[in-house]
Amino acid sequence: MIQILSGIATHAIALLLYPGLAAMLAFGGLAEIAWARVSGGRWEIADLPRRRPSPVVATVLLCSVLAGVQLAAPLNPVPGEERSVVLAAAALVFTTWAELALTVEFVAEPGLMFVIQVCWLLAVLGPAVQPESLRPQVLGNVLVPALLPVKIACAFLYVLCLPALLRLWPLAAPGERRGRRRLDGRILTWFPYCGLFTTLFVTPSSDDLLGVLRFFGITLGVAAVAIGIGLLVHRRGAAPARGLYTRAVTPYAGLVLVMVLLTSILMR
Repeated sequence: MIQILSGIATHAIALLLYPGLAAMLAFGGLAEIAWARVSGGRWEIADLPRRRPSPVVATVLLCSVLAGVQLAAPLNPVPGEERSVVLAAAALVFTTWAELALTVEFVAEPGLMFVIQVCWLLAVLGPAVQPESLRPQVLGNVLVPALLPVKIACAFLYVLCLPALLRLWPLAAPGERRGRRRLDGRILTWFPYCGLFTTLFVTPSSDDLLGVLRFFGITLGVAAVAIGIGLLVHRRGAAPARGLYTRAVTPYAGLVLVMVLLTSILMR
Protein backbone atom coordinates (compact mmCIF):
# COMPACT_ATOMS: atom_id res chain seq x y z
CA MET A 1 0.00 0.00 0.00
CA ILE A 2 2.84 2.40 0.86
CA GLN A 3 4.48 1.72 -2.52
CA ILE A 4 1.19 2.37 -4.33
CA LEU A 5 0.61 5.64 -2.49
CA SER A 6 4.22 6.67 -3.11
CA GLY A 7 3.85 5.94 -6.82
CA ILE A 8 0.64 7.98 -7.01
CA ALA A 9 2.28 10.90 -5.22
CA THR A 10 5.33 10.73 -7.49
CA HIS A 11 3.27 10.75 -10.67
CA ALA A 12 1.06 13.55 -9.30
CA ILE A 13 4.15 15.69 -8.72
CA ALA A 14 5.40 14.91 -12.24
CA LEU A 15 2.05 15.76 -13.85
CA LEU A 16 1.20 18.90 -11.89
CA LEU A 17 4.56 20.43 -11.01
CA TYR A 18 7.66 19.15 -12.80
CA PRO A 19 8.10 18.38 -15.64
CA GLY A 20 4.34 18.77 -15.97
CA LEU A 21 1.87 21.64 -15.80
CA ALA A 22 3.75 24.19 -13.68
CA ALA A 23 7.00 23.80 -15.62
CA MET A 24 5.16 23.99 -18.96
CA LEU A 25 3.31 27.18 -17.99
CA ALA A 26 6.49 28.88 -16.78
CA PHE A 27 8.49 27.88 -19.86
CA GLY A 28 5.64 28.61 -22.26
CA GLY A 29 5.00 31.99 -20.67
CA LEU A 30 8.60 33.04 -21.23
CA ALA A 31 8.52 31.78 -24.81
CA GLU A 32 5.24 33.58 -25.54
CA ILE A 33 6.57 36.86 -24.13
CA ALA A 34 9.67 36.52 -26.33
CA TRP A 35 7.57 35.73 -29.40
CA ALA A 36 5.21 38.66 -28.72
CA ARG A 37 8.19 40.99 -28.39
CA VAL A 38 10.03 39.99 -31.57
CA SER A 39 6.94 39.51 -33.75
CA GLY A 40 4.83 42.46 -32.65
CA GLY A 41 7.08 44.75 -30.66
CA ARG A 42 5.02 44.25 -27.48
CA TRP A 43 5.82 42.68 -24.16
CA GLU A 44 2.38 41.31 -23.28
CA ILE A 45 1.24 37.92 -24.52
CA ALA A 46 -2.09 37.17 -26.16
CA ASP A 47 -5.21 37.39 -24.06
CA LEU A 48 -5.69 34.50 -21.68
CA PRO A 49 -9.15 32.93 -21.42
CA ARG A 50 -11.22 34.67 -18.76
CA ARG A 51 -13.68 31.83 -18.40
CA ARG A 52 -13.18 28.14 -17.93
CA PRO A 53 -10.84 26.50 -20.47
CA SER A 54 -12.40 25.52 -23.77
CA PRO A 55 -12.51 21.84 -24.83
CA VAL A 56 -9.56 22.57 -27.13
CA VAL A 57 -7.38 23.98 -24.35
CA ALA A 58 -8.40 21.17 -21.98
CA THR A 59 -7.47 18.53 -24.57
CA VAL A 60 -4.17 20.23 -25.38
CA LEU A 61 -3.49 20.48 -21.64
CA LEU A 62 -3.91 16.75 -21.08
CA CYS A 63 -1.84 15.78 -24.11
CA SER A 64 0.91 18.28 -23.33
CA VAL A 65 1.22 17.10 -19.74
CA LEU A 66 1.37 13.49 -20.95
CA ALA A 67 4.14 14.42 -23.40
CA GLY A 68 6.02 16.50 -20.84
CA VAL A 69 6.45 13.70 -18.31
CA GLN A 70 8.05 11.50 -21.00
CA LEU A 71 11.05 13.81 -21.38
CA ALA A 72 14.50 12.90 -20.13
CA ALA A 73 14.52 15.98 -17.93
CA PRO A 74 16.81 15.89 -14.89
CA LEU A 75 15.06 15.02 -11.63
CA ASN A 76 12.03 13.73 -13.52
CA PRO A 77 10.03 11.77 -10.90
CA VAL A 78 8.69 9.32 -13.51
CA PRO A 79 10.99 6.27 -13.74
CA GLY A 80 12.94 6.00 -16.98
CA GLU A 81 11.52 2.61 -17.88
CA GLU A 82 8.00 4.08 -17.87
CA ARG A 83 8.78 6.76 -20.46
CA SER A 84 8.38 6.38 -24.21
CA VAL A 85 9.23 8.72 -27.07
CA VAL A 86 6.30 7.26 -29.04
CA LEU A 87 3.88 8.27 -26.30
CA ALA A 88 5.32 11.79 -26.24
CA ALA A 89 5.12 12.09 -30.04
CA ALA A 90 1.57 10.72 -30.22
CA ALA A 91 0.39 13.14 -27.54
CA LEU A 92 1.92 16.12 -29.33
CA VAL A 93 0.47 15.04 -32.68
CA PHE A 94 -2.96 14.85 -31.10
CA THR A 95 -2.76 18.43 -29.80
CA THR A 96 -2.76 19.78 -33.35
CA TRP A 97 -5.60 17.58 -34.52
CA ALA A 98 -7.64 18.34 -31.41
CA GLU A 99 -7.55 21.99 -32.46
CA LEU A 100 -8.46 21.03 -36.02
CA ALA A 101 -11.35 18.79 -34.97
CA LEU A 102 -12.84 21.11 -32.34
CA THR A 103 -12.16 24.55 -33.83
CA VAL A 104 -11.49 24.04 -37.51
CA GLU A 105 -11.83 27.75 -38.22
CA PHE A 106 -8.63 28.48 -36.31
CA VAL A 107 -6.40 25.97 -38.11
CA ALA A 108 -5.21 26.83 -41.60
CA GLU A 109 -3.84 24.43 -44.21
CA PRO A 110 -4.75 21.08 -42.56
CA GLY A 111 -3.33 19.10 -45.49
CA LEU A 112 0.02 20.84 -45.28
CA MET A 113 0.01 20.48 -41.51
CA PHE A 114 -0.37 16.72 -41.95
CA VAL A 115 2.69 16.65 -44.22
CA ILE A 116 4.68 18.67 -41.68
CA GLN A 117 3.71 16.30 -38.88
CA VAL A 118 4.86 13.33 -40.94
CA CYS A 119 8.22 15.05 -41.46
CA TRP A 120 8.43 15.82 -37.75
CA LEU A 121 7.63 12.21 -36.80
CA LEU A 122 10.45 11.09 -39.08
CA ALA A 123 12.79 13.44 -37.21
CA VAL A 124 11.58 12.05 -33.87
CA LEU A 125 11.80 8.35 -34.72
CA GLY A 126 14.85 8.50 -37.00
CA PRO A 127 17.40 8.39 -34.13
CA ALA A 128 15.83 5.11 -32.93
CA VAL A 129 17.11 3.23 -35.99
CA GLN A 130 20.28 1.93 -34.33
CA PRO A 131 19.62 1.61 -30.57
CA GLU A 132 16.21 0.01 -31.32
CA SER A 133 14.87 1.58 -28.14
CA LEU A 134 11.99 3.99 -27.59
CA ARG A 135 13.11 5.16 -24.17
CA PRO A 136 13.90 8.89 -24.47
CA GLN A 137 16.96 8.83 -22.20
CA VAL A 138 18.50 6.02 -24.30
CA LEU A 139 18.08 7.85 -27.63
CA GLY A 140 19.80 11.00 -26.39
CA ASN A 141 22.71 9.03 -24.98
CA VAL A 142 23.62 7.22 -28.22
CA LEU A 143 26.98 8.49 -29.51
CA VAL A 144 27.74 5.90 -32.20
CA PRO A 145 29.81 7.71 -34.90
CA ALA A 146 27.96 5.98 -37.75
CA LEU A 147 24.65 7.29 -36.40
CA LEU A 148 25.74 10.93 -36.04
CA PRO A 149 24.88 11.97 -39.65
CA VAL A 150 21.33 10.68 -39.18
CA LYS A 151 20.97 12.39 -35.80
CA ILE A 152 22.23 15.70 -37.19
CA ALA A 153 19.93 15.46 -40.21
CA CYS A 154 16.95 14.57 -38.02
CA ALA A 155 17.76 17.39 -35.61
CA PHE A 156 17.78 19.91 -38.46
CA LEU A 157 14.48 18.57 -39.79
CA TYR A 158 12.96 18.75 -36.30
CA VAL A 159 13.91 22.43 -35.96
CA LEU A 160 12.54 23.27 -39.41
CA CYS A 161 9.16 21.79 -38.47
CA LEU A 162 8.91 23.54 -35.09
CA PRO A 163 7.61 26.96 -36.26
CA ALA A 164 4.70 25.33 -38.07
CA LEU A 165 3.88 22.95 -35.23
CA LEU A 166 3.93 25.86 -32.77
CA ARG A 167 1.84 27.96 -35.19
CA LEU A 168 4.45 30.69 -35.61
CA TRP A 169 4.00 30.82 -39.37
CA PRO A 170 1.63 33.13 -41.33
CA LEU A 171 -0.73 30.73 -43.09
CA ALA A 172 -3.76 32.97 -42.64
CA ALA A 173 -4.31 36.56 -43.70
CA PRO A 174 -4.38 38.99 -40.76
CA GLY A 175 -7.97 40.00 -41.54
CA GLU A 176 -9.31 36.46 -41.26
CA ARG A 177 -10.57 34.94 -38.07
CA ARG A 178 -7.54 32.64 -38.02
CA GLY A 179 -5.32 35.67 -38.07
CA ARG A 180 -6.59 37.07 -34.78
CA ARG A 181 -4.10 37.06 -31.94
CA ARG A 182 -5.09 34.11 -29.76
CA LEU A 183 -3.11 32.19 -27.20
CA ASP A 184 -5.18 28.99 -27.16
CA GLY A 185 -3.07 26.02 -26.05
CA ARG A 186 0.26 26.98 -27.60
CA ILE A 187 1.67 28.12 -24.27
CA LEU A 188 1.37 24.50 -23.12
CA THR A 189 3.24 22.98 -26.08
CA TRP A 190 6.46 25.03 -26.05
CA PHE A 191 8.12 22.94 -23.37
CA PRO A 192 7.14 19.47 -24.68
CA TYR A 193 8.23 20.27 -28.24
CA CYS A 194 11.51 21.98 -27.34
CA GLY A 195 12.24 19.62 -24.45
CA LEU A 196 11.74 16.60 -26.69
CA PHE A 197 14.43 17.97 -29.01
CA THR A 198 16.85 18.23 -26.08
CA THR A 199 15.89 14.71 -25.01
CA LEU A 200 16.46 13.15 -28.43
CA PHE A 201 19.56 14.93 -29.69
CA VAL A 202 21.54 15.92 -26.59
CA THR A 203 23.12 13.61 -24.04
CA PRO A 204 21.05 13.43 -20.82
CA SER A 205 21.79 15.99 -18.12
CA SER A 206 22.77 14.97 -14.61
CA ASP A 207 20.32 15.08 -11.72
CA ASP A 208 21.73 18.15 -10.02
CA LEU A 209 21.51 21.93 -10.29
CA LEU A 210 24.00 22.10 -13.14
CA GLY A 211 22.08 19.39 -14.97
CA VAL A 212 18.81 21.29 -14.60
CA LEU A 213 20.43 24.52 -15.82
CA ARG A 214 21.99 22.67 -18.77
CA PHE A 215 18.72 21.03 -19.80
CA PHE A 216 16.65 24.20 -19.60
CA GLY A 217 19.40 26.29 -21.18
CA ILE A 218 19.51 24.03 -24.24
CA THR A 219 15.71 23.84 -24.37
CA LEU A 220 15.43 27.63 -24.23
CA GLY A 221 17.99 27.78 -27.02
CA VAL A 222 15.81 25.51 -29.16
CA ALA A 223 12.82 27.77 -28.48
CA ALA A 224 14.91 30.80 -29.48
CA VAL A 225 15.88 29.15 -32.78
CA ALA A 226 12.21 28.30 -33.47
CA ILE A 227 11.24 31.91 -32.75
CA GLY A 228 13.98 33.16 -35.07
CA ILE A 229 12.85 30.92 -37.94
CA GLY A 230 9.22 31.76 -37.25
CA LEU A 231 9.97 35.48 -37.33
CA LEU A 232 11.86 35.16 -40.61
CA VAL A 233 9.05 33.22 -42.28
CA HIS A 234 6.40 35.46 -40.68
CA ARG A 235 7.93 38.58 -42.21
CA ARG A 236 8.15 37.04 -45.67
CA GLY A 237 4.43 36.19 -45.76
CA ALA A 238 2.09 33.22 -46.20
CA ALA A 239 3.09 32.20 -49.74
CA PRO A 240 6.83 31.80 -48.96
CA ALA A 241 5.87 29.90 -45.80
CA ARG A 242 3.89 27.37 -47.81
CA GLY A 243 6.66 27.18 -50.38
CA LEU A 244 9.27 26.52 -47.70
CA TYR A 245 7.46 23.44 -46.43
CA THR A 246 6.27 22.11 -49.78
CA ARG A 247 9.34 22.71 -51.94
CA ALA A 248 12.18 22.56 -49.41
CA VAL A 249 11.34 20.80 -46.15
CA THR A 250 9.38 17.92 -47.69
CA PRO A 251 12.13 16.91 -50.18
CA TYR A 252 14.68 17.23 -47.39
CA ALA A 253 12.55 14.89 -45.27
CA GLY A 254 12.70 12.38 -48.13
CA LEU A 255 16.49 12.62 -48.09
CA VAL A 256 16.48 12.06 -44.32
CA LEU A 257 14.31 8.98 -44.79
CA VAL A 258 16.81 7.56 -47.28
CA MET A 259 19.62 8.22 -44.79
CA VAL A 260 17.69 6.44 -42.03
CA LEU A 261 17.02 3.40 -44.22
CA LEU A 262 20.63 3.17 -45.43
CA THR A 263 21.95 3.56 -41.87
CA SER A 264 19.60 0.83 -40.67
CA ILE A 265 20.84 -1.54 -43.40
CA LEU A 266 24.54 -0.77 -42.94
CA MET A 267 24.50 -1.07 -39.14
CA ARG A 268 22.80 -4.46 -39.01
